[in-house]
Formats: sequence, structure tokens, C-alpha cells
Amino acid sequence: MAVKVYERILQLFEAEGINTIFGIPDPNFVHLFHHAEERGWNVVAPHHEEAAGFMAEAVSRMTGKPAVCIGTLGPGMANMAGAMMCAKVENSPVVFLGGQRARITEQRVRRGRIQFVKQSELFEPSVKYAASIEYADQTDEIIREGLRKALSGTPGPVYIEYPSHVIQEELDVPPAVPPETYRLVGQTAGPDKIAEAAAAVRAAKQPILLIGHGVHTARAGEQVRQLADLMACPVVQTSGGTSYIEGLEDRTWSYGFSPSAVEAVVQSDLCLAIGTELGEPVHYGRGRHWLENAAARTWILVEQDPSAIGVNRPIDIPLVGDLRAVVPQLVEALADTPRTPSPELAGWIEQDAARLAELAETAPSGGSPVHPARLVVEATKAFPTDGIMIRDGGATTIFGWTYSQAKPHDVLWNQNFGHLGTGLPYAVGAGVADGGARPLMLITGDSSFLFQIAELETAARLNLPLVCVVAVDYAWGLEVGVYKRTFGQDARMPGVHWSTGTRLDKVAEGFGCHGEYVERDADIAPAIKRAYASGKTAVVHVAVDPKANSEEMPNYAEFRTWYAEGMQ
Repeated sequence: MAVKVYERILQLFEAEGINTIFGIPDPNFVHLFHHAEERGWNVVAPHHEEAAGFMAEAVSRMTGKPAVCIGTLGPGMANMAGAMMCAKVENSPVVFLGGQRARITEQRVRRGRIQFVKQSELFEPSVKYAASIEYADQTDEIIREGLRKALSGTPGPVYIEYPSHVIQEELDVPPAVPPETYRLVGQTAGPDKIAEAAAAVRAAKQPILLIGHGVHTARAGEQVRQLADLMACPVVQTSGGTSYIEGLEDRTWSYGFSPSAVEAVVQSDLCLAIGTELGEPVHYGRGRHWLENAAARTWILVEQDPSAIGVNRPIDIPLVGDLRAVVPQLVEALADTPRTPSPELAGWIEQDAARLAELAETAPSGGSPVHPARLVVEATKAFPTDGIMIRDGGATTIFGWTYSQAKPHDVLWNQNFGHLGTGLPYAVGAGVADGGARPLMLITGDSSFLFQIAELETAARLNLPLVCVVAVDYAWGLEVGVYKRTFGQDARMPGVHWSTGTRLDKVAEGFGCHGEYVERDADIAPAIKRAYASGKTAVVHVAVDPKANSEEMPNYAEFRTWYAEGMQ
């Protein structure tokens, strides 16, 4: 079968179930974009290549598959570098494709070459694999090696470039083969370890499930729900920004931010951890709330990367394999011996429900501008039950961890890297992955929103049902708080305030979106309702109290303990 290199690249990605590409068209790969559209791909052009990388990462999170973005040679790939680093730290299997000058140009001893830099060596530290398709007949092996590396062990990004003279060369190749012929798919744990883990679960009096981000990006919620039902135990999220598994909402609590979660951790005699690195936000599973009762607690870790076992803490029973395969093994092993819930479980459920209700009742209200806690309460009450939640920002996200009244089944937020400005591109990527079927809500701060605000046009062009609720204090709110705590209330605060004349609702209208301006908490929910009813991508500009936003962040002391081994 005779095909061009660009067509073969698409065929190889299609074998992995990939049908979306993000990037800005460039003369080097317009043929690839053109042919992708002919084949029925989603071809999405953002306004900045970094946003393309974030959009691809969102697609990966929403589908459980690798995702693809493309950058033009030189400046396009430079723009993508931030998204590449974010994908590395967030363990997201994104394939970054980069164009490059023809090798005859690259290898000459010349100065002043146009739109050129040696890219691969710059990106190698930020990816799991970096390679170049030097010859057309290397296409299959390099693309497959990239996919193999992106999905093996701890998932992560890869970088593949092609010199411009290669992309239109012709190949004579057979049809693309399925993934299981060239990489390990559905790796299971050894039966002896599964039996050992099942016996430990049956013997436990107070087991807990510790659920990390990986459960949701693997799209393994249903399998984990079955396991949780058999274990009849609390589900503890690794942070306040994680999705909820359908059917487990009432007994899922955020580590550190919910008293029920803390009590369940302290009393636990077994922790089964799935989809988590056991990182700083859970104190490596050995500090703070884990200290009490530590000697009596058995640890089971489901982990695909064998080199990660025992790094952050000792593990009693490691289950090495793909959680999508290992969790069903555990379900089968425990199917005939379901546990009875411990007497404390019902009390913890009631306690956390009462906590949320009290927060909704006591969040300061009636002021203008709006208290950020009240913004979160009102916005999350108005969140559609079938919606996709996207989080961004510093202070706004911290208020969201505590005050959110919604329990979304899909949440996008970068916990590990803390990269601001991902929210709007993540929302676009999630909407593309979902086909625009479900409503999207982005709750963000103004400073973060401004990073990629041009992508409002992308969302509007794609007609995405996205409402962006933006807390506006015309400042870097979290950093204002740092200045005050460091130097006092009246300290000089260089670099953290910006123009109070900005109206984000009007900016939205300029991009063809719907805009709402809100100064009172009673108007937030009606504004959100009108925004969804408009049928357009929308921005709700909510003026928030800058003093409260910088000084009253809830659970801030708990958040600071995440930085376990230094001031920052």
C-alpha cells in the first residue's frame, strides 16, 4: 500500500483510537492537516501552540488514550514547551509532533538560519522520548516507540519531529496493526500478589481506598466503584481537586480538607492506593495524618511502573500492572467475600454532608463585591449535574477545595505542576473530546484566565457549551496574600495588581461569546443560567472582595503542608 509519510502517521495514530489533532497549520504540514480532515479527524487550531498542548492533554484525560498536538518548527515548538513540561509533571501521554527544517539546512555550517533551532536536545529533559523521523521508512518504528514510551510505566509526553523533506515522501507499507502487537496492553498483576492483597482486605477492620488522578485519566471509575462496593469503605481523594466516581459521592472525601477523610485515614488499618504517586499532597503517605496508627497500617499499591514501588514510602503488597486490568482482578478475588461497612462509615458520611451544608450556609453573603467563598458556593450549586468541571487559578482554586457544593464526575485541573492558564484550553479540549455533548464550567481567577483568553474565540468557533465563571479582584490574589503575610498589611506589593478598568464580560462579547457582569452573590446563579441558555460560550465576570480573596483562603495552613520539605 503506497502512502505518504503524513498519511502513515495518521494511520498509526488511528490504530490507537486517536482522531483529534491540535495545532496551528504551517506550510510543512498543511498536507497532514488536510488529509486528517478528509479522514474525519477533529482538526482544531487554537491561537497559541501552548494552548494546543493543553487541549491535547485534556483530550487524553477525558478519553484515557494518548493525544496529539503539533507545532511548527522553531517558534511554534518554543511556544509548546510549557505544555510539554506540564504534561511531564502531570503524567499525561501527549505526543508532541514538531516540524523541522530539511536536514541539508540543519547540518550546514551556517549562521542566521531562519526559523531554526535544534529542538530535540532542548526538549529531551521534558519528555520520556525524543526522536526524529530521519528517513521515511523509520516512520512506523519511531511513532510506535513514541506511543510505547508514552504509555509504559508512568505515562508521559513524547516528542517526535520530522524534517520538512521527509513528510511528503512515499512509503509502501501494510495496514497499521493494533497496539497489542507492538506494546504491552492490559498488564495484570501476579495471581499470588492478588491473592495476598485480597486476604489483607478481608482481614482489615478499617480499610480505605486512596484514589488518585490516574483513576480518572484511565477512565477506570466503574471498575473502582465495584471494588469500593465490595470493600464497603471510605474513598479518600488525593487532593481537593479530584473527580468523584459515580455512585461513591457520599463516601468520597478530600484528604486533609475533610474531617471525615482525616478520621478515616487515622483509623485505617489498610490503605489500598490506586492511581496515585503518593506525592506531597498526601504527605508521601507517611507524614502528618498518616503518622498516627502507622505501625498497624498495611499498604497496597496498584502501580504500573515497577521502579516507583517503595520510592515515597514502603509498600507491603505491590500490585504491578495497569490499574484498568488489576482492579478487575481484585474485584474478582473479593466478589464472594464482600465486607460489611464498619460502624463508623455512616457517621463519617453524615458528618461530611453536614460540613458541606454548613459551609453553604455560613459562607459570607450579601456583600458587594462578592466574597470568593460565596462565589464558589453559588457557582457550584448552579453546576449542571452531568457537567464537566474545569479549575484554574490560585486563590480561587483553594476556595473551591473547601466550599464546592458540586461533586462532578469529571474534573480537569493540574495538581502537580500548578500551571496557571490551563483552564480555558483544558475546557476546549474536554469539549472536543466529549463532542460538545455535556455542559462545561470553568471556575477560575482573573489572572489565570487572562493567560489564554484568546481561546475564547476557539471555544466560540466550536460552539462549546462552556460557561467561564471568573473571580475578578484585578490582582494576583494568592500573591497579594503572600506579600501581606511576609511584610504586613501596608507593605509595598510590586507586580501583583493590574487595571481595574478591565471588563471580561465585554472581552467575551468581542470574541462572539455571551457576557455577564455580577457584583452581588444573589445574581450569580441567574447569570449562569442565562449564560447556558444563551447557547454560546459565555463568561460571567464576578467582582470579588480583594481583601477576602487574599487573606481568607480556607485550609491554607493545610495546603502549605503539601510543601513538605522546604519553604516552597
